[in-house]
Amino acid sequence: MPSISGSDIKLIVVACEAGMGSSVMVANQLAKQLKSMGIAVKHSPVNGLASMDADLVLCHRGLSARAREAVPKKVVISFDMFLGDPAIASVVSAIQSGGTISNE
Repeated sequence: MPSISGSDIKLIVVACEAGMGSSVMVANQLAKQLKSMGIAVKHSPVNGLASMDADLVLCHRGLSARAREAVPKKVVISFDMFLGDPAIASVVSAIQSGGTISNE
């Protein structure tokens, strides 16, 4: 099971179905939260993940199987809610503390 230390994360990619919509909100929210730590946050359609050099991928639960298939060696964290999801809050906390993040 892939894992990564929060202190090793430099690029997070928020994956979505087609490249627009609610994932943009998640990416923008994360970018604001993590900007002071020098972490870049981008968004990408799930079928474009292989071309991204993400350290960590976040995606809605409905896309997590496709995301893990696209980037099997990367940590993929799935969430259920686009705003205020505990999985996203846990990722931010682990990044801030240098904790370990791994596929659930």
